[in-house]
Amino acid sequence: MEVWGWRIINWEFDILSPKSRQKSSRQCWCLCITTQEFSMKFRTDIEGLRAIAVSLVVAAHAKVNGLAGGFVGVDVFFVISGYLITGLLTQELVTNGRVDLARFYARRFRRLFPALFLVLVCSCLFGQQLLAIGKQPEQALAAASAIAWLSNFYFAFSDLDYFGSGGENNLFLHTWSLGVEEQFYLIWPALLLLLTTKNRPANGAVNLKWLRLAMPIISVLGFIACLVWTKANPIQAFYLMPARAWQFALGGAVFLYLDGNETQQGRVGLIRWTGWLGLAAILAAALLFDGNTSYPGALAALPTLGAAAILASGVSQQQTCIGRFLSLAPMQAIGRVSYAWYLWHWPVLLLGAAVSIGPMGPVVRAGLALLALGLAFASHALIESPLRDAVRFPIPSRRVLLITILIMFAGNGLAMHWHNRARQEAYNAKQQPYEQVRFDAPLIYTMGCDQWYHSDNVRACEFGSGRAGKTVVAIGDSVGLQWFPAIEAEFVPRDWRLLVITKSSCPMVDEPIFYSRIGRRYEECERWRTAALQMISQIRPELVIMGSTYTYDFNETQWREGTKRVLEAMAGSVGRIYILRSTPTLPFDAPSCLAPRGWLYQKFVNPNHCSAPVNHGKSDDVHRWLQSAASAFTNASVIDMTDVVCPEGLCRAQQQGLVVFRDSQHLSASFARSLGNKLGSRLEFDGNSINGTIGDVPQ
Repeated sequence: MEVWGWRIINWEFDILSPKSRQKSSRQCWCLCITTQEFSMKFRTDIEGLRAIAVSLVVAAHAKVNGLAGGFVGVDVFFVISGYLITGLLTQELVTNGRVDLARFYARRFRRLFPALFLVLVCSCLFGQQLLAIGKQPEQALAAASAIAWLSNFYFAFSDLDYFGSGGENNLFLHTWSLGVEEQFYLIWPALLLLLTTKNRPANGAVNLKWLRLAMPIISVLGFIACLVWTKANPIQAFYLMPARAWQFALGGAVFLYLDGNETQQGRVGLIRWTGWLGLAAILAAALLFDGNTSYPGALAALPTLGAAAILASGVSQQQTCIGRFLSLAPMQAIGRVSYAWYLWHWPVLLLGAAVSIGPMGPVVRAGLALLALGLAFASHALIESPLRDAVRFPIPSRRVLLITILIMFAGNGLAMHWHNRARQEAYNAKQQPYEQVRFDAPLIYTMGCDQWYHSDNVRACEFGSGRAGKTVVAIGDSVGLQWFPAIEAEFVPRDWRLLVITKSSCPMVDEPIFYSRIGRRYEECERWRTAALQMISQIRPELVIMGSTYTYDFNETQWREGTKRVLEAMAGSVGRIYILRSTPTLPFDAPSCLAPRGWLYQKFVNPNHCSAPVNHGKSDDVHRWLQSAASAFTNASVIDMTDVVCPEGLCRAQQQGLVVFRDSQHLSASFARSLGNKLGSRLEFDGNSINGTIGDVPQ
């Protein structure tokens, strides 16, 4: 390709720093090349788009009502990166006929690593002080992978659901996207070099034909791969770069086909108005998506195409309406610190939650988000801007790479040292009671009674004598079967045969359910429940005790009618059916709350206050709906054990020397067993309570 002329004002165009641009009209922090096909300039609309993206992510993590889908802001960042990095590398190829890879990676490290390192160090130091020692080993492993930009692999192969409770407690969960970005930076230059050196003419001119052809192909094939991967393994598809490559490629295609390409000027008038549609698509995704959305999958196309549309709308020399909106001063200010705000917001929110113990209100969450924004402005001014300025720090590229890699190794070693020390301390005499309670689960889980989502086979585990005269069946999810120790203690010694039929996260409500952990409809649960009810009808037991957590996302009609259908399937062949009301949940993790922590935590929180009022609201609603469903059957009723689990309306993490909850929602097996007599007194068979004739035995 013939290059008519070129002028490099500053090679770091991808930083998009208006602050540096304001220093001098000659310093615009962009790469300006005039060729027959390309002309790239600093785009304030991209800075504003970054502000939109990071604001959505922070809003979702701060639990702003209606913006649960704000995580799509990360998809917007991926498209922007594809656009900018493709532009940078292509311009260098057109100008110099080659890419200086050492310089490219040194720029990436100089731009991204200092702020990341600062946030990781601060998060680790405060995490050591504010988090329970039993939670620290997993935090340290995540930190060790994050400093090497590999945390997305760690989370993917640890089977850590981004939308689940495990992910919500990891200080470094948000660094998964940085890993995806860096892995993109690693392979993208090689791909572009391969495609542009193919059939290069003797004069060495760069031919972009193959590159332009490849971008839409990569986008389409990558999108198809993303669909298949999301179906097969949604957690890996969410975290790993190959499932996101189509988003980067789409951004690259916008640059190659539209940005400054004179042969496309006739189409500019048709695409300028797409910016508002793109913004609407991004906001629609943020408003409509939530943790139950199968993602990335097909729905990821909505924010991705939206971001591409905004990039496309700004390719003309004349600024559009959407461009003027995105160029407003507040948008530019937030966009300038978007990377730093993204880094700070998540650990600040989680560490704030660790100090507060109980649920944080919207005002507190908003305050923490603003605190993170303040830290972002400070770290941007004091760390990012000075260290990335190559004029002030003229360090050779290879030396930058070497220094960064050495710091990464040292940081990784320190994180692993933290992991090893925390793991050892977690099992000392002082910590052990609170950490061991996590494993104090009903023994049915060590017997293989629950096959989770891996199978729809019904496996009934049997306890007591097979020749017993009476049979009781306990059926339900893990919250219902947390009562197994109490049921076993009451029935088996009284010569009952006890059958346990359980599947985790599978409600005793005959309704379809989306299971976020597997990212799809939980079809195994539906088939298992149908088969389990048929088995019970064939067994014809004297008693059935069933239970589910109240947290399933069903409405009133689904709870009532779905429960009725379950009862109808059993009522004619069962003597008596009891529905156990779901026990209250805690707004904190009980073992972590009880475990001793660092001196800084003691300054903020009194660990003895590990209690919370009974969570009414939806729990009470579901209880009424279950009672309504049971009232349609003469042999069905609801049992409420809330008053013994949370006496006087207060749920305590510990009662009379026993840890009540082994996490935030499941009772410990030891505590459940201690309630066997009280449960038995509320269950009747032939007019008598299970643990004695009513009136004859003290209750």
